[in-house]
Amino acid sequence: MEREHRSLWLLAAPFLIGVVVLVAAPALLTVVMSTFEWDLVSRPRFVGVANFSELLKDDIFKISLRNSLWYVAVSVPLKLVGALCLALLLHRRARTGGAARGAVVLPTAIPDAAWALVWLWILNPLAGPLNLTLQTLGLPTPAWLTQPGAARWGVVLIGALQLGEGFLIALAARRGVPRHLHEAAEAVGAGPWSRFAQITVPLMAPALLLVACRDAVASFQATFVPALLVTGGGPPPHATTFLPLFVYRNAFEYLRYGYAAAATVVMIVVSASIVWLMIRIVDRWRGGLVEPVPVG
Repeated sequence: MEREHRSLWLLAAPFLIGVVVLVAAPALLTVVMSTFEWDLVSRPRFVGVANFSELLKDDIFKISLRNSLWYVAVSVPLKLVGALCLALLLHRRARTGGAARGAVVLPTAIPDAAWALVWLWILNPLAGPLNLTLQTLGLPTPAWLTQPGAARWGVVLIGALQLGEGFLIALAARRGVPRHLHEAAEAVGAGPWSRFAQITVPLMAPALLLVACRDAVASFQATFVPALLVTGGGPPPHATTFLPLFVYRNAFEYLRYGYAAAATVVMIVVSASIVWLMIRIVDRWRGGLVEPVPVG
C-alpha cells in the first residue's frame, strides 16, 4: 500500500511542482509586490494598502474594470452557447464531420498576435471584408475601430470564434450521454426539446460548467492582445482598455510594478468571485432538477 502511495506521489510530483513554481509562487509574489512601490531602478518602498486605495480613485482603472466585467458577461455566454450548439450539430460521426470539427478548432490554434492582425484587416471600416459584406447586403457598417461601442463588440467578435477548447469539451460531454436514455424518453412520447432539456443539458452540465469557469477566467486575459494590437485601448475615452492592458501599461510603460501588481490582485479576486457565483448558480439549478423520491 505504501509503495502505491509513493508511486502516486511520484506521478503527481511534476504537476505539483509546476503548480507551485508557475502558479502559487508567482501569485504570492504578486500579492507581496502589491504592497510596495517599485520601478525596478530604485529600492522597493513599502506602502501597505496605498496602491489599492489609489486604484479606488483611478478613473482609468474603474473604466477598465467595467469593460472587463462587460466583456465577461457578454463573451462567456456567447462562447458557451456557440460551443454547445456546434457540439450538438457535429457530434455525429458523419463523413465530413472531421473537416467541420477541424475548422471549429483551427482559430484556437492560431497564435493570438496573428489572429489579432487578421482581424485588424477584417474590421477595417473602409476596406475590411466584414463591412464590405454588410454594405453589399444593405446592412449598417459600424466603424469598428473608431466608435467606442463598435470597438468593444469588435473585441468580443475576435474572441467569440476562438472556442475550440470549449467545443472539444462539450463534444466529448455530448458523446458521453447514453443513447438509451434518449431512446427510452422517445418511447414514452418525449419530444426533441423535452429530451434536450431533461436529459442532454443536465448530463452535460458539469462539462459546460467547466467550460464556463475556464472561459470566465481566460476572458480577462483574452482581451489583452486584441485590445493592444487592434484597438490600442481606444477609441477615447479608453473604450477597450481592459484590466490586462491596464496592468501592462502601468508595469511596462509607466514602470509602476507595485501598482500593476495591486490591479492584478483585484483581477484575480474578481475572477475567483465570478467562478464562485457561477458554481453556486449551477448547483442551485441542478438541485432544482432533482425531484424528491417519496419514501414508503
